[in-house]
Parts: sequence; C-alpha cells; structure tokens
Amino acid sequence: MKAAKAAKSATKAKAATTGKSATKAESATTAKAATTAKAATKAKAATKAKAATTAASGTKSGAAATTAKGATTAKAAAPRKAPKAESHLAMVRRARRINRELAEIYPYAHPELDFRNPFELLVATVLSAQTTDLRVNQTTPALFVAYPTPEDMAAAVPEEMEEIIRPTGFFRAKTKSLLGLSAALRDEFGGEVPGRLEDLVKLPGVGRKTANVVLGNAFGVPGITVDTHFGRLVRRWKWTDEEDPVKVEAVVAGIFPKSEWTMLSHRVVFHGRRICHARKPACGACPIAPLCPSYGEGETDPEKARKLLKYEMGGYPGQRLSPPADYPGKPAPALGAG
Repeated sequence: MKAAKAAKSATKAKAATTGKSATKAESATTAKAATTAKAATKAKAATKAKAATTAASGTKSGAAATTAKGATTAKAAAPRKAPKAESHLAMVRRARRINRELAEIYPYAHPELDFRNPFELLVATVLSAQTTDLRVNQTTPALFVAYPTPEDMAAAVPEEMEEIIRPTGFFRAKTKSLLGLSAALRDEFGGEVPGRLEDLVKLPGVGRKTANVVLGNAFGVPGITVDTHFGRLVRRWKWTDEEDPVKVEAVVAGIFPKSEWTMLSHRVVFHGRRICHARKPACGACPIAPLCPSYGEGETDPEKARKLLKYEMGGYPGQRLSPPADYPGKPAPALGAG
C-alpha cells in the first residue's frame, strides 16, 4: 500500500514536472513567436522605409533631371547676346584702316572719265548720270570735236547734240542741261569753269556730286563724291546709315582729314565697281574682308568669288579709252569697236 502511494506520488510529481516543462516550452514558443513577429514587423517597417527612401530619391532625381532639362532648354532657347556695339572711335579707326588698305590695292585709282580740261570733265560728269563711265567715254570724243568750248556748245542745235549723246540715255534732258550750263559759263564766267562749289552748283544740271568731281580732279580742291557705289559701300562698312548723299558726305567728311577726300572717293568707287558689287559682292576675293561688318552678303567661296571680279581685277578692260600711264588694265574700246 505504501508502495502504491509512493508510485502515485511519483506519477503526480512527474506529471507536474511534465506540465511545468510543457508550460515553459509553451512560454518559450510564445516568446519565440513574439520575437519572430516583432522581427517581421521591424523588417516590414524597414522595407517600407527603404521603399519610401527610394521613392523619395527617385522623385528628387526626377525633379532634378526635369530641372536640369528645363535649364538646358531655357539655355538653348535664350537669345544670343548681341555683339558689343562698336564705339565711334573704333569705327573711325576701322574706316581709316580700310582707306589705307584700299590705297595699297588701288594705288592707280583715278577718275574714270576721259577729259583734258575742266570743261570736258564737267560735261562728261553731267552725261554720266544713269549710265556707265565707259559709255560716256565712248560718246564724248565726237561731242568735243563738234563743241570744243562752252561758247561752241552754247550755240549748238539741240537736235544735233541729242543725236550725238543719245547712247548715254536721257539725251533730251542732258542736252538741255549742257546747253544751259554752257550758256552760263559763257555769260557769267567768261567761258571758264569756276573753281568754287557755290558757283558750280548754280549751273544747270550740276549738283554737289558733279561739283566735287570737278573740284577734286580739275582744280585739286578736296571733295567727297557720293555716287551710288560710294553710298552703298560706306553703309555696308557701317560708317553711316544715312541715305541722303549730302548727309553721307557730311558724315564721311568728319571721319577723314580733308587731304584724303578726293582719293578716298576714287578708291571706294573703284572697290565698288570691281569687287563690292551691288547685287553680288565678291566677298571671298575681297582683300579687306576682315574689316567688313557685312562680310557674307555676297559669294564667300574664293574660287566662285574670283569669277565675279570686274575690269582689271578680272583681267578685262577698264572704262577709260585713255587711261593714266600707271593703269594696269587694258584701255576700253571705242564706240562700235567691240
């Protein structure tokens, strides 16, 4: 009986121990599960945090990329800065350098009208309006044989003079001017061409351009001749933007010393006729291209540009039938000779 009791007590003790162990195991399992759950929660939170960080980084990167792209687009769209305006002093220096360069290119520059005295130059210059100097030079020999003096020309029969000067165009208006200026020379100046601007511009058909041609080349009085070539080139070179010849003359006169006026006129006109043409300038063959703000208006290819050169620059005759001795080109042919 004692033994049975002891066995029963042992069984209870074992059961208690087993229950206690089970409780401990359950507690351990619960604790482990809690730890695992906690770790999973932390891992999930970390994953969310990482995802949020990645998203934020992506947003920042995207925003930065968009900003950079926008900046690039804005930079590309922004207009270029205008070139710095040239000061008046810089323009004057450039203009005078152009004149020096032209003096080296055209050391033989001269009036391109044939004449032997002031009267012939005056008449030839009046005839040169709206035509070429070549056509005038081909016409005046016969005219001066018929009317060698102002007195002879003043007494001419209008229809006969018209027939002689017909090749120059506008022959009726030009005949009227020649008859009028010849009569004025005969009656008011003793048959002599006056050597003052204020007297010359009073003659029929004579303006400042014609007067300056006569003064500069027949009397040695400095003058600036603003013809179509001269006006075109000084505007291309940005010496002035004036269109009126009198205003152009005044502006250019302020840039150069008086001693340069006459030869400057010849050099600029020579360059305008030979290289810097009205419709298609030969930019690629122009010796003063580095000084020209309008470079590129014409042909820039050197080979193509060289084919555009005229008169002696292109190997052809000039405009004078009787050119100066130092002229490098060929004399022009007489009327009807070619």
